[in-house]
Amino acid sequence: MTFRLRLFSLLVLLLAALPGFAASPPAPTAVAPGQPLTVHFFDVGQGDAALIISPTGKTVLIDGGPPEARERLAARLKSLVKGPLDLVILTHPHLDHLGGLITALRAVGTRRFMDPGFNHPSDAYRDLLDFVGDNVGQVMTPEPGPSSANGLLTIGLGEGVSLTVFWPRMPKEPFLVGTRSDANSNSIVARLTYGSTAFLLVGDAEPDTEAALLQRSLNLTTTVLKVAHHGGRHSSTAAFLAAAKPQAAVISVGAKNDYGHPAPETLSRLGDVGAHVLRTDQEGEVVAASDGQSVTLRTHGGTGALLVLPGDVDPSPVTSSRAVAPVRSGATSPQPREGGRTAPKTPAADSGTSQYVGLKGSKVFHRETCSTLKRSKSERMLYPNREAALRERRPAEDCHP
Repeated sequence: MTFRLRLFSLLVLLLAALPGFAASPPAPTAVAPGQPLTVHFFDVGQGDAALIISPTGKTVLIDGGPPEARERLAARLKSLVKGPLDLVILTHPHLDHLGGLITALRAVGTRRFMDPGFNHPSDAYRDLLDFVGDNVGQVMTPEPGPSSANGLLTIGLGEGVSLTVFWPRMPKEPFLVGTRSDANSNSIVARLTYGSTAFLLVGDAEPDTEAALLQRSLNLTTTVLKVAHHGGRHSSTAAFLAAAKPQAAVISVGAKNDYGHPAPETLSRLGDVGAHVLRTDQEGEVVAASDGQSVTLRTHGGTGALLVLPGDVDPSPVTSSRAVAPVRSGATSPQPREGGRTAPKTPAADSGTSQYVGLKGSKVFHRETCSTLKRSKSERMLYPNREAALRERRPAEDCHP
């Protein structure tokens, strides 16, 4: 198989044919008492992984955490999932979101796999694509079909539960490029709704992503927000949070991480909108259960503190009946590669005068001027050029070396 990821241009038609999935919003259904929608925000350290279990037992894993958490994630999935997952979504191709996926998929399997289709030049991502191509029957990107409601891809999970993808929408709209991190900016952003409750799941969306979403007539209101980029200071802008109005915010973050996550500025902005903040570095796994009318959150995998939030959101994916307007980033889109994958931006040629630095115990490397290095007292490894650093580590997302 020369090209392992088979992209389905008629995605909506494909989804409509899959048992248990609907390619358009299901008709409103009375919420059945005693059948919760559950979302597990796993404690995977400095990374992201969340499992959705619908009232009908449909399962969706969103991201797979970093490599160091892969065995823990696989064991937790085996304890919660009987049989293959119905869908795995990789929000974007960074190691702290994909590092545990191969181990997880070997442990429980999946029927379908989705990612943004945004190319990334890393060995770990290529290995994942090879594994998926060999072991997963159906592979897709979140491109909506020509007849999809509101121009958005919506997957029905039964009992009135819907997962609607807001971004990206290639090839109908170009990827965002020329941003702080194009891979982050094109994270899959999805809204999970059940009755009058909602979960907004945003990967590592950047300010450019948030601005693009705000330009459209999307309904971003949510009961629970999965905070972008582990609480990094650039994401979760005031305008975005004002539109989302989260009652609770879950930050998936590693204890004593090298990035200073979550940033004080982000915590302050979340406080300004009245969101209860739950952090996996402090509370462990956060479990949210919705009966369609309220959301109950427990910490430490369901054994810790209890928080009950009333459902008060409109489940509609849009705020008005007008068509979704295209979003343009103002920059030239990447040139497409085979099968719809896009060529990554080529970094500027290394002048040979810069040094690159890796910290002991970290998987990334930084510019020698990076502020993270000034805060850290960890042992350092110097690299003479970017190519040498890339052979052992991935670029840090705070200074983009």
